[in-house]
Formats: sequence, C-alpha cells, structure tokens
Amino acid sequence: MEVEKLQAAHPDLEVRWVPFFLDPTIPPEGRTRQPQTSTDTPKSHLELRGEASGITFRRGRTFTPNSHLALQLNEFAYDHGATPEQANSLHRALFKAHFDDFDNIGEIDTLARIAGEQGFDAAEAQAALEADTYRDEVDTGIQWSRGVGVTGIPTFIFNQQYAVVGAQEYEVFEQVMQRLSEMAADEP
Repeated sequence: MEVEKLQAAHPDLEVRWVPFFLDPTIPPEGRTRQPQTSTDTPKSHLELRGEASGITFRRGRTFTPNSHLALQLNEFAYDHGATPEQANSLHRALFKAHFDDFDNIGEIDTLARIAGEQGFDAAEAQAALEADTYRDEVDTGIQWSRGVGVTGIPTFIFNQQYAVVGAQEYEVFEQVMQRLSEMAADEP
C-alpha cells in the first residue's frame, strides 16, 4: 500500500488508522445484498488500484458485515503496542478477510482468529471484543472523522488539517509530503 511506501521513505512519519463507519445503517448482524458486479463487468478504477497494492476485490459478495467490531480490533491492537508495521499488517489481513475471502469481519470469532494470526493474543482480543472494551474509543474516532469532513474511504489526513481522498497514486502522497516540508521550512 502507498502508506507503507510513504512510511519507508519518511521514517519520522506517524501513521494512525482512525475509525470511520462507512455505512452506519448496517445492523450489528450485517445484511444480505445483491452482488454489484459480475465477472463480465469491466474492472473499476478501485479494483485496478487495489490490485496494484496487493488487495483483491473479489466479486460476488452477497453479505455486508457491520465493521464496528473490526474497528474495535484496531483499537485493541494499538492499546496492545502495535508497531506501525503490525498496524499495517492487521489492516491488510482485515482487507483480505473482507474483500478477498468474504469472511464476516463483524464476527468476534473471525476477528479473534485474525488477531492471533497477526501476533496478538487471540483470547485477549476475543474477551475485549465481547466486552465492547473499545466501543467508546471507536465511536469517538468516528465522530472525529466525520467532524473533520471525512465522507468516504480511504481518506488520509496530514497534520490533522490536509486531506487526500481516495485511492491515489504514490506520487500524490510524495507531493503532499514535499509541500508540508516546504511549509515547515517557511515557518519562523
């Protein structure tokens, strides 16, 4: 992913995955849906960008999970000392589970398994998710995201004031980093 490339190129860059609830109308148990594409439908820009980043958007999804628990797993990971590499790896695993494997990332057992596969204590993750330990943190993060104007994903916010929206080419992020560097140099 471009974020990982950016972190490698800028070791002082701090990345924090912040919760955003794309569709708050999805009930906790998720909901069934009709597939939006078929094998004959040309690949979208998002599918092509995903492939370039190692993310497969498999077609034929008939279920949309509620992602609130997956967002809570993210907070669990940070609370349990996730390094930037671990946070990125967790997100890659969640993306793969959702978009490629069609796993239900709204189920605690699925999320505990993923946590364990990513080096976290699966039993601790399961207990935290069952207790809704990180619900308030996720809800606060969602409110913050909406408050700063996030309306879709991915959205990348730099210095808590400059946003890049959408699956952009790496060069866009480098341009932002260059501009931020120039702005910092201009400050007295």
